[in-house]
Amino acid sequence: MTSLSQAALDDLLEQAEKAAEKSYSPYSHFRVGAALRLSNGSVVTGTNVENISFGLTICAERSALVRAVSEFGPDIRIEAIAVMNLNGAASPPCGACRQMLAEFSDVETPVVFPAASGLRTMRFGEVLPLGFDLTLKKL
Repeated sequence: MTSLSQAALDDLLEQAEKAAEKSYSPYSHFRVGAALRLSNGSVVTGTNVENISFGLTICAERSALVRAVSEFGPDIRIEAIAVMNLNGAASPPCGACRQMLAEFSDVETPVVFPAASGLRTMRFGEVLPLGFDLTLKKL
C-alpha cells in the first residue's frame, strides 16, 4: 500500500463522513460519503444521490470520481479511497464503483470502508481482484 499515515487515512474517513451528511437519499435513507485523495494531494468528496428510478442513483464513490475528473482532468491518479455511511452498516464500494475507480487507481491503493467487523483497510487489488485489465484501454 501507499505510505499514507494512519492519521491521513483517518482524516480521509472524516471527510467521507462529512460528505455523507449531504446525501440525497429519501428512499433508502442509506447515507454514504466517499473521499478520494489524489496524487497531487487534493481530496475530493462525493455523496450518494438517489432517484425514484433506482437505476439512475449514483453512489458516493462515483460521485467523488466524476467531481475529481471534472476539477482536475482525466490524468488524475487516486492515492487513497475512504467510504463512510451514517447507518452503521458495512459498505464496501459496489462492483460498479470498483470498476470505475480502477481506471484511476492501482493495485496498492488503500481502500478504507466500514465492514461487518468495523473499519477495514484493503489494497485496491484485493477489493477488485478480477477487474477489467487497464491494458485493454490501449486497444
